[in-house]
Amino acid sequence: MSEFITHECGIALVRLKKPLAYYQEKYGTPLWGFHQLFLLMEKQHNRGQDGAGVACVKFDVPAGEPYMFRERNVETNPLDRIFQALLARYHGLVGEGAIHPEFPDTAKQRFDFCGELYLGHLRYGTSGGYNLSACHPFFRRSSWPTRNLMLAGNFNLTNTAELNDSLIAIGQHPIFATDTQAILERIGFCLDDEHERLYRAMRDAGLSGAEITRRLNAEIDPARVLRTAAANWDGGYSLAGVLGNGDAFVARDPSGIRPCHWFENDEVAAFASERAPLCTVFDLEAAAVREVEPGCAVILKKSGAVATERLKPALPKTQCTFERIYFSRGNDADIYRERKALGAGLAGPIWKSINGNLAKTVFSFIPNTAEVAFFGLMSELRFRRRAEVKQTLLDAARAGTITEALVDDLILNNWPRGEKVVTKDVKLRTFISQEKSRNNLASHVYDVTYGVVEPGDSLVCVDDSIVRGTTLRRSILRILKRLNPVKIVIASTAPQIRYPDCYGIDMSEIGKFIAFEAAITLLKERGQGALIEEVYHLCRAELRNPGPEPVNHVRKIYEPFTADEISQKITQLVSPKPNGWTGEIEIIFQSIEHLHAALPHHTGDWFFTGKYPTPGGYRVVNQAYVNYFEKAEGRSY
Repeated sequence: MSEFITHECGIALVRLKKPLAYYQEKYGTPLWGFHQLFLLMEKQHNRGQDGAGVACVKFDVPAGEPYMFRERNVETNPLDRIFQALLARYHGLVGEGAIHPEFPDTAKQRFDFCGELYLGHLRYGTSGGYNLSACHPFFRRSSWPTRNLMLAGNFNLTNTAELNDSLIAIGQHPIFATDTQAILERIGFCLDDEHERLYRAMRDAGLSGAEITRRLNAEIDPARVLRTAAANWDGGYSLAGVLGNGDAFVARDPSGIRPCHWFENDEVAAFASERAPLCTVFDLEAAAVREVEPGCAVILKKSGAVATERLKPALPKTQCTFERIYFSRGNDADIYRERKALGAGLAGPIWKSINGNLAKTVFSFIPNTAEVAFFGLMSELRFRRRAEVKQTLLDAARAGTITEALVDDLILNNWPRGEKVVTKDVKLRTFISQEKSRNNLASHVYDVTYGVVEPGDSLVCVDDSIVRGTTLRRSILRILKRLNPVKIVIASTAPQIRYPDCYGIDMSEIGKFIAFEAAITLLKERGQGALIEEVYHLCRAELRNPGPEPVNHVRKIYEPFTADEISQKITQLVSPKPNGWTGEIEIIFQSIEHLHAALPHHTGDWFFTGKYPTPGGYRVVNQAYVNYFEKAEGRSY
């Protein structure tokens, strides 16, 4: 994605299943679990650079001693800062003689992050600001181990306001900060309820305080707590939590929107947002890693029992397509194949755009994350060229006209030529800048490689997706013109992004989408501007009195036009002024059909089709349009 948007966070959880002495003996350190947590987080650093947080729970700590610990950081390179500081603290204790590494008990006693259960989070901020208070894990404290809760997640809920209202209705005083806070308080309330129910029964049965504590730790049921807490959640989520008694859980939304993977063996159970980090860190085959089932939670009891519990009925599985197109690391085998297929799906319209003239076309890609799709495009173009050569040779053989010159011409000429044309020149994170300065920053993010485009060449660049068009308009197309191609083709592996997201990606302001801008412009140009206000009133009515089946009225904005018409208008909108260059520009988007063919198991395409998996999505898209019409900036949920 040549323009930046805030997006998916990353989670990691490591639960050791053996005594610490086992890891000291086998791996040479009592901090093996701590190291594995760092590696899982490091392999997912693409998922969050606004902040990082880690937590540790120690088992069987004597009364009076702390047993839950948390560190968070929102400075530059927060993950490195956290682990370097903690390891420096550990080695300092070793140097002082306070810890003897060969005796794990001394490390557990003296070092906060030597324990049996670890939780980690990498944050991309979509709400709550960028300060430490918005950084996961969130911590709800109590003097009862079973009521201590730390929570981290990759999610957005569409109905945070309603959840806060429900907390107020039961007498709480929630802080209107983030949906994480709302979830934390809701789970905490249900956890308190469960604790109180068990405690009263045991107290009335005449059990001693020590026995009550032992029984509470064993019998508290995280699954029952989560079923009650999650009853009214609407959104996409992968949620990880740890309790002070050593229990843990990882839950996923009923539609499977947000990803979560895990595995277990006799040494460890581990969870991560992506599959590839688990494979790399724990040296696993891909088949050994499972998905957390949608609508379920994996419950890890302190006793060592691990079970999958259903929290909510499963909905049709609509895993987010953007996870595969852009956000997840491309070294996962399935994601790699899918991205190559996305690139191959662009070969047809690109071939048509350049009239099959491969000899006079340079192919490249814009952000590094589009590189795999670029490989897929090049493979498909070579396949088509080979088929063309084969047919020409067969025809010549039948006609008896094969010559050495013909063979040389077919073999040596008109093959696709790939070059590294665009480079990211400066690490400027335009998506977190003030809107007024974003355009200026965008113009300096990329630079080009001179000398690779020859006179008369066309230039094709593959991009992951085009959201606002800001970087194309202010930077990419301007600098590509310096190479003086006769034609510039920008090919997006994603279809036109027409509708907002509300399940984890921070793009809910519909008025900033270039596809929406194009549709509105076409309506005005063709005398259909009355539809703009008509849709506004329909959205307002839907928000006031939603029917039994939610409706996305914004789809009416696009219905008068074909996808090609909108693409042509987008091309006009993002094209810079000629300024001496007389070449042609064309923007090509992936088709919905090719998207589904490339990603058969990820059908969450609401960004492109407006078909949302939950009622909250429809409420958000209608609210986003109302905000646009009323010129109200900010999130629509």
